[in-house]
Amino acid sequence: MTLIKSISGIRGTIGGEISENLTPIDVVKFTSAYAQFIKNRSNKSKIKIVIGRDARLSGEMVSNLVSGTLIGMGVEVIDLGLSTTPTVEIAVPMEHADGGIIITASHNPKQWNALKLLNEKGEFISESEGEELINIADDGNYSFSEVDDLGTYSKDDTYLHKHINAVLDLELVDKEAIIDAGFRIVVDAVNSSGGIFIPELLKEFGVEVIELYCEPTGHFPHNPEPLAENLTEISKLVVEHNADLGIVVDPDVDRLAFVCNDGSMFGEEYTLVAVGDYVTKHTPGNTVSNLSSTRALNDVTVKNGGKYFASAVGEVNVVDKMKAENAVIGGEGNGGIIYPESHYGRDALVGVGLFLTHLAKEKVTSRELRDSYPNYEMSKNKIQLTPQIDVDDILLKMKEKYKNERVNDIDGVKIDFANEWVHLRKSNTEPIIRVYSESGTKEGSAKIAQQVIDDIHTIINE
Repeated sequence: MTLIKSISGIRGTIGGEISENLTPIDVVKFTSAYAQFIKNRSNKSKIKIVIGRDARLSGEMVSNLVSGTLIGMGVEVIDLGLSTTPTVEIAVPMEHADGGIIITASHNPKQWNALKLLNEKGEFISESEGEELINIADDGNYSFSEVDDLGTYSKDDTYLHKHINAVLDLELVDKEAIIDAGFRIVVDAVNSSGGIFIPELLKEFGVEVIELYCEPTGHFPHNPEPLAENLTEISKLVVEHNADLGIVVDPDVDRLAFVCNDGSMFGEEYTLVAVGDYVTKHTPGNTVSNLSSTRALNDVTVKNGGKYFASAVGEVNVVDKMKAENAVIGGEGNGGIIYPESHYGRDALVGVGLFLTHLAKEKVTSRELRDSYPNYEMSKNKIQLTPQIDVDDILLKMKEKYKNERVNDIDGVKIDFANEWVHLRKSNTEPIIRVYSESGTKEGSAKIAQQVIDDIHTIINE
């Protein structure tokens, strides 16, 4: 598997050939380049970097490589250990650190791991900064410290409660309202660090928690991406236990999905819709999601007096657009909630606090809340890439084929029809083309997606 170097960090499968996979040599190389990149931006004599990892099987090994390399680069390392992506993000500014490294491959299967790289604000480095870092790595333009200048290492296990307290302190999170609601909730944390963080947060809210796969062993019991086809067990448990809700997070706890009280999917696209509705009702303003996200966020934003804006796919792009448009809430249709009152990063803990407050105050079931929103059906498909496929040429030809429709090419090609849309783009994290479509019915979204997929296969076979 080719090592992927992108806006989403350095990602690859464990083992195999150097530069083709995420091997120990590659971990050391890119960690060194990152430390040099941070040094080049800093006037400090000694820089500080926060690290943390999810529970995947290779996490401890990669973490040891990262911390050792940073010490060799003269860095002061603060290791949060088993943590979450948003926890590391909030820890960076709280520790007055110069950056952060999160060791996680997010929703990818257990074979994968990655280095997610943060700046001094606890936000992901930009695309141009990522290119600079890769150049440093490829040129070997970094040097290690002599023995008297080696860095230091310390462990900090306080951030579980610091993160939870930060959520409880948010003005729009009403702890008493949630306690009064008396929720019973099933949690599926795919045996990663969310199995620690989410139940601890829920207990602060007085929730009766039923745990499913909450032991952080790293042995994922199902595909860790929180999609409906991977969530059959929690769906059954919600019904069996007469629970009010099911909560699902991915291994690094930046994506959030819900299961309704009747066992049906709330829909990961609608996580942001529901939270966006609640936030814009109480703090009127603008919202942002990426081009591949549902139109329903636009609907609730306009209803509440705000304006909706779309960004290119990728958390960095969403954050940039949120800042440009002064958005009060934003995120991605994969269940990623970005709430600036907390921090500019996807955060499932923040999403849980806001969603449960909304649900408690509406005094409806989770199924009734879902039914209160405009219903769109999305189809998410993938086309596997091979070395022979020229993706850019395909996208250009698709843009030309549909030039009479509304076409947006800031990120791949999005074709907006009157009542539906299709978005084609290369993935940042996997060697695939993503084909997302949305319509008023499942049949409609599937049909338009298949039409476009057939068009692509015709181009490939020409």
